[in-house]
Amino acid sequence: MTKIECEGGWTQIGKVLAHARRENERQKVRTLVFVGDAMEEKIDDLCHAANLLRDVPALMFQEGDDRAAERAFRKMAQLTQGAYCRFDEGAADQLRDLLRAAAVYAAGGLQALSASHSASAVKLIQQLK
Repeated sequence: MTKIECEGGWTQIGKVLAHARRENERQKVRTLVFVGDAMEEKIDDLCHAANLLRDVPALMFQEGDDRAAERAFRKMAQLTQGAYCRFDEGAADQLRDLLRAAAVYAAGGLQALSASHSASAVKLIQQLK
């Protein structure tokens, strides 16, 4: 990972997926990590964009319990052969552990993630197999 961006306002998940697809065409992207709390776009549009990322697993991490976001995040993870995990609002430790596991996966794949025995790694492994 080379940078993290946080932007307020309406969700821009479609733009993120399109950017990941363009980058993957330029140079292989191993993993897309998305952290969000809402989804205000059309789920069909997002699923179409995610479907174009079949060789880039999307790790979709959700803060809170917005049901529309959960449904969309789970579907995008499924379409990309990625994973979905939720963390509690304000739970910085949970997010840190999820991001650490995501970095291990992006760098070394399932084998490296399997060697990591954190709870977050186990959550991801169960879905990524």
